[in-house]
Amino acid sequence: MANAVERYSLIARSIHWLTALMVLTMVPAGLVMIRIEGGALQNQLFDFHRSVGIVLMLLTVLRLAYRLTHPPAPLPDSMPHWQKLAAKATHVFLYGFLLVNPFLGWVATSAYGAKISVFGLYTMPALIAKDRALSEQLFQVHLALGLLFTAAVLLHIAAALYHGLVRRDGVLSRMI
Repeated sequence: MANAVERYSLIARSIHWLTALMVLTMVPAGLVMIRIEGGALQNQLFDFHRSVGIVLMLLTVLRLAYRLTHPPAPLPDSMPHWQKLAAKATHVFLYGFLLVNPFLGWVATSAYGAKISVFGLYTMPALIAKDRALSEQLFQVHLALGLLFTAAVLLHIAAALYHGLVRRDGVLSRMI
């Protein structure tokens, strides 16, 4: 049955796996950076986390533009309706998060008064004036969304493995 399912294009698969690699490095860096004492390592993790966040936000804009002009094949007819709805809802959340939370992090960092140097290549402009109290509130929302995002990513991975290893319905092979 896997052969009957149309695969995503090479461009769509490449953007997906680049996004996955970046997410799977950025999220742990973010969790570690807020739990260690200040110093060189924490600064490097903050720089890395911010840089990857900005790149992910831009990559997601590119990905959505590509998806609008190259829609994916429909999910298999054998897939239960509730799973199709869950897949769609999870994808909408993941895309939304990859646009909103990096932007929120950028605003929060601006309010904190820190600069965002993207891999040392360029510096993002501050979006708002320095306001430490506001930055703390925004960073709390950023963290909460990040934890929800992590749960959604784990759900996405679990569903992909379920379709690839248990159902063997070709859903996973579309992206590999």
